[in-house]
Amino acid sequence: MALMRSLLGAKKILGRSVTATASTSKRAASAAPPKGFLAVYVGESQKKRYVVPISYLSQPSFQALLSKSEEEFGFDHPMGGLTIPCPEDAFINVTSRLQ
Repeated sequence: MALMRSLLGAKKILGRSVTATASTSKRAASAAPPKGFLAVYVGESQKKRYVVPISYLSQPSFQALLSKSEEEFGFDHPMGGLTIPCPEDAFINVTSRLQ
């Protein structure tokens, strides 16, 4: 039950998610996140766009995800936002613990 509440809380915090496919990538890239938030693309093969609070940038666990991203992708992010190459459930697990 606690896991379910945690996942529901993570979805609420993460806001909306848009699958970044060929048909939606232009629309997703052009939709600017609200003030105080940033777009991140998460996934290994198919990327999903999440809008997260910029306060996550100061959290050590989120910084670890970004470091891994830098190792794999460098600073070139062709989708227009940060790309985090981890399974979506791992991303949700980490971000659900952040406040």
